[in-house]
Amino acid sequence: MTGREVSVLSFVDGETIRIMTSAQDHKRAKDGDQGLNTGGMGTFSPSPFYTEEVDEFCKKYIYQATVDAMKAEGRPFKGIIFFGLMLTPKGPRVLEYNARFGDPEAQVVIPRMKNDIVEVMEACIDGTLSEIELQFEDNAAVCVVLASDGYPVSYEKGFPISGLDTVEKMDGYYVFHAGTKFNDEGQIVTNGGRVLGVVAKGCDLKQARLNAYSATTWIEFDNKYMRNDIGKAIDEAEKNEA
Repeated sequence: MTGREVSVLSFVDGETIRIMTSAQDHKRAKDGDQGLNTGGMGTFSPSPFYTEEVDEFCKKYIYQATVDAMKAEGRPFKGIIFFGLMLTPKGPRVLEYNARFGDPEAQVVIPRMKNDIVEVMEACIDGTLSEIELQFEDNAAVCVVLASDGYPVSYEKGFPISGLDTVEKMDGYYVFHAGTKFNDEGQIVTNGGRVLGVVAKGCDLKQARLNAYSATTWIEFDNKYMRNDIGKAIDEAEKNEA
């Protein structure tokens, strides 16, 4: 299959499915989608490529059909279904399913959700998801992963991280820890390839991207590495529409 990938998360209670807003991931380690595949170097939400037409097709042929098929097989599913979609020239196709929140896709989706996530999860357990309508803010979010230089092959660990307190004071900014730990002195240090997911919201994707990259400058550690083109597809989509 060829085309652009889009990630769509959903809540399921065995019968009803509620779709979250779309997101798009960048897997390659280096700018321009070069280098090795990683667990994700950044994401943005919503995806401008997940159009109303794509949503209508997926709701008709993919989302509820998946839930119904599992129930018909005697294996009703409750929880999170992650739909990895490929937007091919012949229409959307399912590239993969995951029974979990996608990482780092969820980091740009959940901050935009207006609902109380605990209430939604309880509805999945109780089978009352049909009574809930998911609501998302009319904005956008971008995540830039701060990694250890050399990831995903080899990299050094144990470097102190500074600047996290700056992000904590800012509204609409978030830091998700991926590869960190406390050292013997109580400092937060790097402890993995993907170290932090730095997320910022904005009125649109372009502003969210600017905010996220500004936030990456507030956080420092030796060996810090990131892609500099997360969300560049946003500009491409706008050119195609013009």
